[in-house]
Amino acid sequence: MVFDLDGTLLDTLGDLAAAGNRICAAFGWPQHPLAAYRRFVGNGIPKLVERIAPPDGRGAGTQRRALAAFEADYAAHMQDTTAPYPGIPPMLAALKAAGVRMAVLSNKDDALARRIVAHYFGADTFLAVRGALPGLPAKPDPAALLALLQALRAAPGTVLVAGDSDVDVRTARSADLPCCGVLWGFRDAAELSGAGAAYLAPDPAALARIVLDGAQ
Repeated sequence: MVFDLDGTLLDTLGDLAAAGNRICAAFGWPQHPLAAYRRFVGNGIPKLVERIAPPDGRGAGTQRRALAAFEADYAAHMQDTTAPYPGIPPMLAALKAAGVRMAVLSNKDDALARRIVAHYFGADTFLAVRGALPGLPAKPDPAALLALLQALRAAPGTVLVAGDSDVDVRTARSADLPCCGVLWGFRDAAELSGAGAAYLAPDPAALARIVLDGAQ
């Protein structure tokens, strides 16, 4: 299993939105409602900062300053309200007990991704945690996913990707892998189905059943 992080394992929307609106206030930009951040997130923090900026705030210099400010603010506040979605810890425990090898692949900065996963899930739940790394394009480009699978020596026919947005589905499909769209995250069933999700899971228990039934 390769899991997305934000919107799949962790509900991070409140902390991302709060950091984003603090940056908007600091730069004199209009702030955004929480619901808007459901569409802003998913392609990494640089793209999030671009999306929250007004057209006259998207110049290269302004974006560099805003990105640095966001990263510092979010790093200091990324555990204020973030929490695993209900049912996630028992789902992960059930999959681990069944011998399912698990990893996380996120568009979040690699150091932040590792830190937040370790905080909420400990050091032993996942074989690997990867965030955005220099030289590897962000999802939905499949390069980071393929590199992760190669590092884990995972045969493609044994891998299922799970994520909450079309970004995750498109990443999996580009790597010729199936994706289970999760319906408790930031996007909806229409987006996931339209992107080509092989499965849809309404809750973590359903995702566990999909995985374990497929492993039989």
